[in-house]
Amino acid sequence: MYYIVYPLLYLVSLLPFFILYGISDFVAFLLRNVIKYRKEIILNNLRIAFPEKTEEERKKIARKFYQYFTDTFIETLKMISISKKQLVKRNTGTFEILNGLIDKGYNINILGGHQFNWEYGSLLYSLELKIPMVAIYIPISNKIFSRIFHDFRTRYGAIFISAADFKSKMFDVFQKQYIMALGADQNPGDPSNAYWIKFFGRPTPFVTGPEKGAIKNNAAVVYVGFKKIKRGYYHFETTLLAEKGTDTKPGELTCLYRDILEKTIKEDPPNYLWSHRRFKFDWKPEYGEVMG
Repeated sequence: MYYIVYPLLYLVSLLPFFILYGISDFVAFLLRNVIKYRKEIILNNLRIAFPEKTEEERKKIARKFYQYFTDTFIETLKMISISKKQLVKRNTGTFEILNGLIDKGYNINILGGHQFNWEYGSLLYSLELKIPMVAIYIPISNKIFSRIFHDFRTRYGAIFISAADFKSKMFDVFQKQYIMALGADQNPGDPSNAYWIKFFGRPTPFVTGPEKGAIKNNAAVVYVGFKKIKRGYYHFETTLLAEKGTDTKPGELTCLYRDILEKTIKEDPPNYLWSHRRFKFDWKPEYGEVMG
C-alpha cells in the first residue's frame, strides 16, 4: 500500500503553493465553521492565556489559528518533494550559537514549543547543523503515513527515535556528542511528577525530562522560537538558555524556557497549537510549590 499512497501524495505535493493554499483555506473554513474542530478547547485556552483581550479579539486569533493549522499540514505535504533550494529560500534561521557549541564539544538540548511550522524547522536545522540532530517523536498510528513522514524528516541526516524506543536506544545516543530536539511543552503523563510553573499566569505542569537530561549530561540548552514571516515563509531564532546544564538549579532551566516560550507566543498568538489542552490539569497542594 505504501507504494500506492506515496506516489499519489508526491504528485499532490508537486502542485504550486497557491493551489495548495486554496485547499488549505477551504479546509480551514470547514474546520472552523462546519466541523467546529476543538472550538471550545481553543477558545478556552485563549481565555486563560489572554484574559485582557475581548471575546471578539480572541475569536479573531482563533480564526487565524485555523489557517495556520491547515497551512502547516499543506506545507508538510509539500515537504515530500520540496527541493533544498526552495526550503532555504522559504526558511531562515540562526545557527551560529549551535554550531559554536558543537565546535566547543558540548552536548546540546534544543527546546522548542508547538509552534508552526515545526516540520520546516526540523528540516532546516538538520541541514545547517554540523552534527546530526536527534529528535524524539511519537509515531503516527497509520504505518504508511508514519513511514512517509519518517522518510522526509530524515532526508538531511536527522535521526528520529520514537518515544517508545528511546529508553533502549539512549545509551547509543549519549555515547558521543549529540544535539537533541525536544518539544518541552508536552503535558506530563503524571501531573504530580512535574514542575508546576505559572504559564500565562496559571499554574501549569511542565515535563521534567528535558531539564533533568540537560543537567545529567551537562548539556548546553538552547531555545528555538518560530516566527511566521508570511504565508509559507518562516524564521527560526536560536537563543542560548544555559551553556552548562550543571550550573543551573532545579526548575531554573524550565522557568527560562517558560519565559521565552510565553514571549514568543505573545508576539504572534495564532502561531501556537491552541487545539491541544495545554491547561488540562489543575494544581493541587500535594503537587508541591508553584514556581513563579
